[in-house]
Amino acid sequence: MSKIAFIGLGMMGAPMAHLLHQAGHSLVVQDAKSDALDQFLSQHDGAVPATTPEQIADNEFIITILPNSAIVEAVLSPLMPHLRAGTTVIEMSSGDPVRTRELAARVEATGAKLIDAPVSGGVKKAIDGSLAIMVGGQEADVNTCLPVLQAMGKNITQVGPVAAGHALKALNNYVSAAALIATAEAIHVGKAFGLDPTVIVDVIQASTGRNNTTENKAKQYMLNGAFNSGFSLALQAKDVGIAATLAEALKIDLALGKHVAALTQEASDALGPQADHTEMYRYVQPD
Repeated sequence: MSKIAFIGLGMMGAPMAHLLHQAGHSLVVQDAKSDALDQFLSQHDGAVPATTPEQIADNEFIITILPNSAIVEAVLSPLMPHLRAGTTVIEMSSGDPVRTRELAARVEATGAKLIDAPVSGGVKKAIDGSLAIMVGGQEADVNTCLPVLQAMGKNITQVGPVAAGHALKALNNYVSAAALIATAEAIHVGKAFGLDPTVIVDVIQASTGRNNTTENKAKQYMLNGAFNSGFSLALQAKDVGIAATLAEALKIDLALGKHVAALTQEASDALGPQADHTEMYRYVQPD
C-alpha cells in the first residue's frame, strides 16, 4: 500500500479519502477547516494530521482536491523545497488548465511529478467509488497512479498530457450546465402551458433530450425544492468560466458558452455562495 498525503476533506474529498483508507493506504490529511479535519480523524484510525510541509512532502503521492487553482498553488508552494523524485502530485480539483501547466513545470523542476485528475459524478459517486476520472499526464506517471485512482473511481481515462484533464473537466461541466439550464427552462415553459412537470421530465428522459439533469437532478433536487445535490452553483460558475476563458485564449468564439457562463455567474452572485447548482431551476423561473 502507498503513503498518501490527502489535502481537502470537503464534500467530495472526505469520501474519496475514506475509500483510500478502506483500501489500506497510509494517510496524512489536511484541511483548512478544523472541524472537517477532526471529524475525519475521529472516524479513521491510523490517519494523522499534516503539521509540516516536510511531513506532506514525504509521501509517494500528494492528492489535492480544493476549490480552485489559486488555492492549490497556495497549498503546494510551501512544499516545493521539500518535494523529491519519487513523489507524484495528483491534482484532482477542477482547475484552470493554463495554471495547471505552469504548476506542473514548477513541480517537475523539483524532481517530482504532477498529473491532473479531476473527477465527475458528484458526492454520490464519490461515496461509492464510481467516479469518472479524467487524467492528464505522461503515460508512465499515470500508470504509477492507477492503483490509487482505482480506489476512488471506476471510469479512469487518460485524456492527454498534463492539464488535459482540467481542460476536459471544464468543457464537460459547461455542457452539463447548459443542459441543466435548458432543462429548467423547458420545465417552466411546459408548466406555463399546463403540463405536469414530472411528465415533462419523464418524457425528456425517454427521448432525445435526455441528459444528466433529467436523469439525476430534476426530480431528485429541483421539482421537490430540495436543492441539496452537494455541488455548489459557485463552483459550477467557476468551471463554466474556465471553459469560456480557455476558448477565448484559443481564439474560439464560444457563443453559447459565453451566455451560459454569464448566466451561471449572474445566478451565483444573486443566490449567494451557499447556493446549490440545482437552484438554477428557481433562478430561471418566470415571475
